[in-house]
Amino acid sequence: MHLSLASFFTRKRIIIITLFSLFIGGGIFLFSYAMTHKTEFAANSFNLFQKVSKLLPIAPDTKKEIEVVNKLIEAITKQDDQTHTFLILLQNSDELRPGGGFLGQYAIIKTKNGEVTSTLVEDANLLDQRISADVPTPYPFARKIQLKKWKFRDSNFSPDFPTNAEKAQYFYRLAGGREAFDGVIAVNSPTFNNILALTGPIQIAGDSNIYTSTDGAQKLEDRVERAYLGEDVPAELKQARKLIMKKIAAEIMKRSVTVPNIPKLAEFAQTELRNKDVMLFFKDPTLQSLVESVHWDGSVSKDWNNDYLMLVDANMGALKTDFYIKRSLEYTADFAGEKPTGTIVYTYQNTAPYGNWRTSDYHTYLRAYVPKGSIFLTRFMINAVTTKEAFNKTYFGGFVDVEIGQSDVHTTLTYELPNTITAENYHLLIQKQSGVGTIPVTVHLKTKDGKTYDQTTELKKDLNFSIQTVEEKK
Repeated sequence: MHLSLASFFTRKRIIIITLFSLFIGGGIFLFSYAMTHKTEFAANSFNLFQKVSKLLPIAPDTKKEIEVVNKLIEAITKQDDQTHTFLILLQNSDELRPGGGFLGQYAIIKTKNGEVTSTLVEDANLLDQRISADVPTPYPFARKIQLKKWKFRDSNFSPDFPTNAEKAQYFYRLAGGREAFDGVIAVNSPTFNNILALTGPIQIAGDSNIYTSTDGAQKLEDRVERAYLGEDVPAELKQARKLIMKKIAAEIMKRSVTVPNIPKLAEFAQTELRNKDVMLFFKDPTLQSLVESVHWDGSVSKDWNNDYLMLVDANMGALKTDFYIKRSLEYTADFAGEKPTGTIVYTYQNTAPYGNWRTSDYHTYLRAYVPKGSIFLTRFMINAVTTKEAFNKTYFGGFVDVEIGQSDVHTTLTYELPNTITAENYHLLIQKQSGVGTIPVTVHLKTKDGKTYDQTTELKKDLNFSIQTVEEKK
């Protein structure tokens, strides 16, 4: 049975749906525009969605996701005279962190009876200036860049979004914040480029730049950041730079919210949630269970009992170089020897140009999460490797350096797998780090009898491999 959008969109929901769509369609840029035009935009959006919902069928495999969104919107727009408060984390994936990207800005939005009642957008550094507590930084920050105090802007140091959501709230409270949040939403910067793929290139009067899906976010950062880095730049001039963002947001709204684009917008939203460029966390256990059921919570799997792999980078002071970093993964599970082993070859290529103010040689702290009980054996091109446990996993962490122009940094880790991992009807879960683009993946499985099984694919979202090595009995 196909669902239609007619059963999904109602008048009371449309402003929340609109606001949610704005966040997943470009973060702070579209958010700024929506807050100043929300009444007009909500009305126009409702009329448009009402027309399209009568025509657009929804594929069966999205039924569960639509049901989840339906229940989330029902809860958020409930007519109960209660205020709902949400913390929005705006993350720049060009400076990759384990939870998606450098946390440069945040927003607080309040709703009541399905209406937006107040908003606040602030630079994360301003919040951090209000934190006086001395919270020790995670080990990699302290060792690599001698950062002594852990604060809000670095709170997303876990690959597990529920952990980061709690940590962000913790630092918010340390800064004197008094809001009790009903939910936390993280949005990564690639959403801006991705929505430009839908709208097409954008150029604004008075600005020579053409913003495209290839490097729109990067050009915008150059436009509104580079010329305003100095301490001697007047505050009013810094504030005026935001006008270009509002103009771009207005043009995106004009182009994207049209009848032909509605199916594309739906697909876009689905993709952003599936690839973890948007992640959701709710205080209410029922709502949190809903987002977990469709894997929109950005969590590290804690109950997977087969072979497992998650690779997590943390940019250590390498500016915005992640935009130019290309990665590929080759993983071998070898059961042919006396003891089973896993070998990870994670290859980096630094394509950054020389002399660019945004980039440098790449310095990262890499963690490889593997089945609990795995034993480290050897390493190559990764330094100071330590072994620890988290999320019912073992992880190996170390520092990797990739100079500009290097294309063959084959970071390699080999480890002994626990005996609970076997080749018989082999299963492997590879989880994707939030904020990382598409990664080519090759998986090799070697069995006791000398057979080799190979699979090649791309890591765009979490991947579940199943390789049947034992014939089923008839």
